[in-house]
Amino acid sequence: MDAPPLRVEGLRRRLGGRWVVDGIDLEVGAGQVTCLLGPSGCGKSTTLRIIAGVDRQDAGTVHLMGREVSGPHRHDPPETRGVGLMFQDFALFPHLSVADNVAFGLRGDPRRVEELLERVGLGGYGRKHPHQLSGGEQQRVALIRALAPRPPILLMDEPFSGLDNRLRDGIRDATLGLLKEEGTAVLLVTHEPDEAMRMADEIALMRDGRVVQRAAPYNIYNQPADREAAAFFSDVNCLGGTVRGALCDTPFGQFLAPGYADGTEVDIVFRPQHVRLDFDREGRGPAPTATEGTPARARVVRARFMGKESLVEFRTDHGGESVTATVPAVFLPKPDTPMWLSIRRDRCFVFPRKG
Repeated sequence: MDAPPLRVEGLRRRLGGRWVVDGIDLEVGAGQVTCLLGPSGCGKSTTLRIIAGVDRQDAGTVHLMGREVSGPHRHDPPETRGVGLMFQDFALFPHLSVADNVAFGLRGDPRRVEELLERVGLGGYGRKHPHQLSGGEQQRVALIRALAPRPPILLMDEPFSGLDNRLRDGIRDATLGLLKEEGTAVLLVTHEPDEAMRMADEIALMRDGRVVQRAAPYNIYNQPADREAAAFFSDVNCLGGTVRGALCDTPFGQFLAPGYADGTEVDIVFRPQHVRLDFDREGRGPAPTATEGTPARARVVRARFMGKESLVEFRTDHGGESVTATVPAVFLPKPDTPMWLSIRRDRCFVFPRKG
């Protein structure tokens, strides 16, 4: 079996008296896009710099194309590692033309430059200079400059963060198409869950220097490792409770909590889009169902229209729990309006409460 283009094992880096990278294990296969996703300061950019060779780890190894390039007794310089690099500021040479920027580091074959410019919609731009281009055009030049030498591995650090929101989705899609055509192994650093979901074959979710979960976008969204992982991808509601006989009492009836000992405090987590609303009918709500359990009566606290959907905040009559629901289109009930809330049991997660 061939070695993956990128493999890191036990990567650790200490800065400022703390471990900013603390035991990272990671592989990226050929033609695969893996996103290192996490909040600012979690260690994802430091991990990328170590792989690129511009920083050095305190422990662990980096293998590129099956060859160790950094370890306890070895540290190959960046220029010998054969990886493509793309950063958020694009780092184009202002004194060079677009064509010369793309050709930088490319030995011969000027046809490759023209071919790549055509593929990203910049045919005829070769004689221009970076200051004559828009931000989106500069991003595309930086991308094809990194891809021009056909590197087997491309490292991308927040490459879309400087772009206007209106342009970003289209440029992401075009970039992803080109990366797939080239068959390049890509490690992309981002702090935006939407970007990771849109771009990645696999997401490695980082927190406090560690990868807390690795999975395909669908799986990491629908099977989060903990409450924090669920909340990183969307707003969540959280109901607290204590396990008794593998059950937990809530305003929505009892929830199964198998595997938790009696007395364990747990959080029941669910997303606003999985809350169903029914109007109060003279104090009577919908009948309980196996799918949604017991409805809870609640009153509207606030409702706001967000453009694509409405966000409605409630407080339950029993227990005073705060619950938020999203509703497609415009739905703006007045404060104190009584309603019944139901939640899909198969869309709820039960996690042990931390702290």
